[in-house]
Amino acid sequence: MTHPRIPLAREGYPFIAFAAFVTLITAILGYELVAWPSLLLTTFVVAFFRDPERMTDAPADSLISPADGKVIVIDEQFDDVYLQEQVIKVSIFMNVFNVHVNRIPFNGKVKNILYKPGQFYSADSEKGALLNERCGVVMETTTGKRIAFVQVAGLIARRIVNWLEPDDQVQRGIRFGLIRFGSRVDLYLPKDSIIAVKIGQKVRAGETAIATLQA
Repeated sequence: MTHPRIPLAREGYPFIAFAAFVTLITAILGYELVAWPSLLLTTFVVAFFRDPERMTDAPADSLISPADGKVIVIDEQFDDVYLQEQVIKVSIFMNVFNVHVNRIPFNGKVKNILYKPGQFYSADSEKGALLNERCGVVMETTTGKRIAFVQVAGLIARRIVNWLEPDDQVQRGIRFGLIRFGSRVDLYLPKDSIIAVKIGQKVRAGETAIATLQA
């Protein structure tokens, strides 16, 4: 039997409860100038932590998007942090209106998790790309490829949530974490990957094919 689930990320419950409590109290006390903005804030927080079910019809060899948002970078470069090789980097920027639950892009095994504290510049800026707080996951796919996906904090993001641990066996599309209040996710892919998106394209976590990994 399939049990229904609340389509909200559990990490959002305290924020939603606090905003709703403030709205309720100010409404009861008759402080309309505060109650209405509080209601709007509650609505925004609920929308921010929404966690809809996702399915993809992408082929099995397709790597799917780990995040909702807009593609802002597609670039071949040398990655000296995660894979230590020439890669194709694809960056997805999430604004505050996007779903912020992140999903595994491909089937495989988690090899390493690298967390780095940092600053909180705008996630779509050059400084943000270099200096912001981040949590990177290196994994080996079931096809023997090594990829990395990196959660990067943004200007107002103050909490990266990642539920993965080394040696976890993971499947494409499952939830692995989120970033609170605006951020980006970077993908580091083998240089022979066939990219299926373009800069400026909007993508959906767990649905949109980002690239095909060569056998």
